[in-house]
Amino acid sequence: MVSLVLKGLDGLLEIGGGIFLIFLTANTLHHWIQSFVSWELSRNEHGLISTYLVNSAGKLDHGSTILGALYLLSHGLVKVVLVVAVLKNKLWAYPWMIGFLVIFIFYQLYLLITHFSFGILALTIFDIFIVYLTVIEYHRHQAAASDAAV
Repeated sequence: MVSLVLKGLDGLLEIGGGIFLIFLTANTLHHWIQSFVSWELSRNEHGLISTYLVNSAGKLDHGSTILGALYLLSHGLVKVVLVVAVLKNKLWAYPWMIGFLVIFIFYQLYLLITHFSFGILALTIFDIFIVYLTVIEYHRHQAAASDAAV
């Protein structure tokens, strides 16, 4: 239950992030990231995470921010709708949630292979964990429904 609520909150954050990215230029994002990590880089110019963030932000363009926005919006909307349905004990939502998350996981694995990102890695691990918990919960609800029918 807690993991589903976290997934729903994660979906809301992704929707907010997607809306934010729609209105944000790649140059503005790059400037913000540079400002955010400048103190750390002034202390340690070889800081792994800070350097990675600045280099990654430098590669952004308008198309990549729009693609990121669409990804976040679709991922977030699917999660929120399905989490609400699962919380309302709609059995049809479990397979849909599992299916959509598996599709996103495969896409995220593709992204990890082509453009490794710690953020995508963390999101993928979290999604795999949610799929696992959702499968267990779905089987539990199926067993309860079949016991009630007998």
